[in-house]
Amino acid sequence: MSLKERGIYMLNTIVNYISGIINVENEYMYLIILTILAFLTLKLIAFLMVKVYMHFNHNVRSNYLYNQKINIVYKVVFFITSFIIWENHLENIITLISFVSAATTIALREIIFNFFSGIYLNFAKPFKVEDRIEVNNFKGDVVKISALSFEILEVSTDETGEQSTGKTIHLPNTLVFTAPIKNYVKPFKYIWHEITVKVSIDSDLKKTKNVIYKIINNNNVIKQIPSKMKRQIDNTDLEYRIYFNKYEPIIYTKVVDTHIELSVRFLMHPKKVRMVEDDIWTNILKAHKNEEIILYNS
Repeated sequence: MSLKERGIYMLNTIVNYISGIINVENEYMYLIILTILAFLTLKLIAFLMVKVYMHFNHNVRSNYLYNQKINIVYKVVFFITSFIIWENHLENIITLISFVSAATTIALREIIFNFFSGIYLNFAKPFKVEDRIEVNNFKGDVVKISALSFEILEVSTDETGEQSTGKTIHLPNTLVFTAPIKNYVKPFKYIWHEITVKVSIDSDLKKTKNVIYKIINNNNVIKQIPSKMKRQIDNTDLEYRIYFNKYEPIIYTKVVDTHIELSVRFLMHPKKVRMVEDDIWTNILKAHKNEEIILYNS
């Protein structure tokens, strides 16, 4: 007896027992009960698998990803099981679905579009959980992707820096087709970031730049990024035609009326911007206090 036949035999045994208790004679009711039992059984198995995995593994991220995978697998298995249970009545079901859908297409259009957009999200993966994205002027870290929507943990985009606001935003899956989406960590984990340092027009420009370069290159986060970024680009050159002439920090000079603006450009992890900026400005102020550089005072 095959695994499929054993499974159906066990379910039939259970259903026959229940049918004897509640006196179910209608064939469709029988199949409905069988489908419900299959759903509950698979749900229980999925639940137990996750619990066992979590018992031996204590990494939160790993547990979350495993739970997501198990949920997808159990849904696929349930769909296949339901197909097997109802295979002799598919024609009637399709006719019923066609009749119902004709009457509810308009009302359910958005739900249907969101559902198929969710399928696209799972296969194409324009973004995934933990990615930082921006869509429709909302910016944040993806914390959940479901069949109809996805959720992001909002981060502020004002002068306070990209800090979490603690707000969760629910967005429909259809946005992957109707709105531009910025992904700050795909295909690469790093972005180009700039800060502007205003110094006196009388500054020793060479000395000032050297001091700022030293501050930037001594930052523990920044100094590790150029080599990592180059490796990432080398590993994805067949999929993305992206090339940078320079990976190291660079400073551009611009004279503005009575002062000089130095645009300091460097590669940065999008989730560490504020922390790194704090370190840079703290050291720039120390250098100013020690008269290594002369900041512009309007």
